[in-house]
Amino acid sequence: MRHAKVKQRVPTLGEPPGTLLPVGDAKVEASSITLLEFGPQELCETRFETVAAGLAHQSSQPVRWLNVYGLHDAGVMQAIGERFGLHPLVQEDILNNRQRPKLEDYGDYLFIATRVFDFPPNGGHLRYSQMYLVIGKDFVLSFQEKPTGVFEAVRERLRSSRGSLRSKGADYLAYGLIDAIIDDYFGVLSQFTEHVERTDQMLLHGREQGVLHKVQRLKHDCLKLRRSILPLREILLTLMRGEYRLIQPDTQVYLRDAYDHTMHVIESLEMSREMVADMLDLYLSTQSHRLNLQMRVLTVFSMIFMPLTLIAGIYGMNFENMPELHWHYGYFAVLGLMAAIAVGLIWLFSRRNWI
Repeated sequence: MRHAKVKQRVPTLGEPPGTLLPVGDAKVEASSITLLEFGPQELCETRFETVAAGLAHQSSQPVRWLNVYGLHDAGVMQAIGERFGLHPLVQEDILNNRQRPKLEDYGDYLFIATRVFDFPPNGGHLRYSQMYLVIGKDFVLSFQEKPTGVFEAVRERLRSSRGSLRSKGADYLAYGLIDAIIDDYFGVLSQFTEHVERTDQMLLHGREQGVLHKVQRLKHDCLKLRRSILPLREILLTLMRGEYRLIQPDTQVYLRDAYDHTMHVIESLEMSREMVADMLDLYLSTQSHRLNLQMRVLTVFSMIFMPLTLIAGIYGMNFENMPELHWHYGYFAVLGLMAAIAVGLIWLFSRRNWI
């Protein structure tokens, strides 16, 4: 699907809560809706050309998974919200592609906001894409800014009837989607670690052209990842406590496994974060050491010329009673003395490895 032209949307000040105003950039030209409805024996997958067709569809399967690409159409969001009874504040949050990761309980459903990341193929800053999940008793709604491929593995498992997805409820499907997001973090973190190690090698080999900019960019990307992964850990921890009736006890076991994976991601991210911090310290230390070497060389040359300048200054004074001025070999003697002092100082500094 082609990306839409970038169009910046900002919230209007003074609007009442629940006002459906898209915030951010539209990343697809038009919203699209796909529905997967399934049970233990059957799976139906439908792509709807219009929102009305999708909402008018009557499902005959125990579990429904409705996926929406595009978070910029307030009309689509309002229609889906009315069909599934979503609170206006939830609809408002979904239209905001700058929403922080969080979990909210609305009684009949749970609302989860999170993000997925990717690196542009030609390099550059880490990019994120907003993603939302609504978990109901017999349905899961997923909203994405654009197709990312994060949930493709879940779709394939449903199509091939591998695992327990087809025989379990909506809460287990939601776990599968959350687990897919965590798996995607592993891939992103692997790329991030490669960038960190590559920059570290550049620094160690003395190729410092543009390294500071790269280190600062890695530091910024690391903060982006932490701000999304740490709240996801809290979301899973809350779901594991069994406070929500929509999450069955047997699903909580799998959520514990997802929590362990999240902790693994966080630990790896913290290691990369420490490497970035160490690289910044190493870069600053290298620059300081290089400046000290340059100052030492300048100081050595200054010390060499200081006695020569003193001698030249003495014999440059305009006094008549200076015996050396009338000596036939005085000029050559002073030059020889100055050369001997310079050679001696150079030899001394060389012995001490100052030059």
